[in-house]
Amino acid sequence: MNLIKTGNSWKFATEADLEDFVWANLKELFGLIPLKRQYYIKGQICDILALNDKKQLVVLELKNGEDRYIVQQLTRYYEALLENKPFLDEVDYGQPISLIAIKPNFHRDNFTDRKYNHLSIQFLSFQILEASKNFYLELKDLDNGKLSKIEIPHQERNVSEDISAPPRAIINRLAKCHNSSENERETVLRIRKKILGFDKRIQEIVKPNSIEYGKGKSKLCAEFYFGSTIYGFKGRPNLFLRLPEPEPYLKQNTLRMHIFPDKDWTSFYRIIHYPRAFISNKIRSCSMYEYPAFIETIKRCAEGELRDERSRICYEKYEKLILSGTNSLEILVEIALDTWLTGLK
Repeated sequence: MNLIKTGNSWKFATEADLEDFVWANLKELFGLIPLKRQYYIKGQICDILALNDKKQLVVLELKNGEDRYIVQQLTRYYEALLENKPFLDEVDYGQPISLIAIKPNFHRDNFTDRKYNHLSIQFLSFQILEASKNFYLELKDLDNGKLSKIEIPHQERNVSEDISAPPRAIINRLAKCHNSSENERETVLRIRKKILGFDKRIQEIVKPNSIEYGKGKSKLCAEFYFGSTIYGFKGRPNLFLRLPEPEPYLKQNTLRMHIFPDKDWTSFYRIIHYPRAFISNKIRSCSMYEYPAFIETIKRCAEGELRDERSRICYEKYEKLILSGTNSLEILVEIALDTWLTGLK
């Protein structure tokens, strides 16, 4: 986990880091079974959905700082979930939906809102404790004073302290992606958090048909495209990453590459570079890499006679993941972010 020091106290570097930690430790912290995260439903995005051992649905909303509207958020999630009843095979909707708010501290308005809300909402405050060079997350139930604690594996990094909520533009575009699965929409939002949490200099640039990420217009690392269908995904978001060109003789630093993931966006199977020139909406030529050919090409460039320094660094950093056979999108996003960071230096 990425932690930063503010004054004499510690906090998660971003809300995404807090969510990652809670998601990975739901069993240890609450005895819960992970169900979904960043779950999109009726224009709402639930941070974490989980189940207890009796199939009761639990909604966890996380904040890394003060927020005066967390009760209203949970109320909207409750309405959307109860109306649509997702995951019917896994959830027993005969039981009430459990709502949990987790923040470092609660504003008095939060207590006022909860007092006059008929739903039962649990308030848990947290703090990060340091002891003998180790770090711990301590949770406190503000109704009964019960404490729980778990160790945090950590690192310090220069990242943005807060990640803004997804802009209405991306919510509206995802809502219009009628051919997208719920998992696909969740992955888009998770990738967005990962990108914005990587470095405080990364900006989110909203355009008519796309959302771009980087430092200004010339230093981009990623893009979600929602426009016309020349790229092949009709009614679905298209992910583009700036990745190192595997073939060194082309003398390119990075190329804008279209990532073709599987249906649920859990892995990728094809990477395509489209040139800028199009004729009658048809691609003049393109470079296509089937998985794992993209990584294998980088490996050859790193080890061959025409050694390419960028390829060598890229391959060595992700060698363990590559050799494990993993073709997760996480690898490509990490490579794109590292490539972007290297380009700034």
